[in-house]
Amino acid sequence: MERLTTQEEQALKAVYKVGEGNVKLILSRMEEGVAYTTLASTIRNLEKKGYLSSRMVANTYLYKPVFDEGEFKQRYMGEVVKDYFGNSYKGLVNFFVEQKKLSAKELQEILTLIEKGNTKGDK
Repeated sequence: MERLTTQEEQALKAVYKVGEGNVKLILSRMEEGVAYTTLASTIRNLEKKGYLSSRMVANTYLYKPVFDEGEFKQRYMGEVVKDYFGNSYKGLVNFFVEQKKLSAKELQEILTLIEKGNTKGDK
C-alpha cells in the first residue's frame, strides 16, 4: 500500500463515514477549513493510489472505498508495525508502555483479549 498523507487519511476517514458519495457529500463529513478543490484533488489522488473507486452517475462521480474499514486498518497498522517497529507488535506495545500511553490495567485487558482469542482456536 502506498503511504497516505495526513490530508489523504482525513479524506479517507470521511469517505468511510459516507460509504459512497460525491465530493460535496464527503466534504460535509470533513472538518471545516478544507476547500472543495483541495478535497477533489485529494480524492483523485486516493483513487490513483488504489484506495477509492469511482463511478459516474448522471454528471457526477461517486467515490467509495476499495477496502472495508477493517481491512484498511489491518493493512495500515501492519505497515506501521513493519516500518517503525521492525515488524514487532511487542515493540509497538512496549513503545506505548514506555510513553506512558498504556496503563497496567489496559495491558491486562489486552492480555485477557489475547487469552480469549487463543482459547477460541483450542476448541
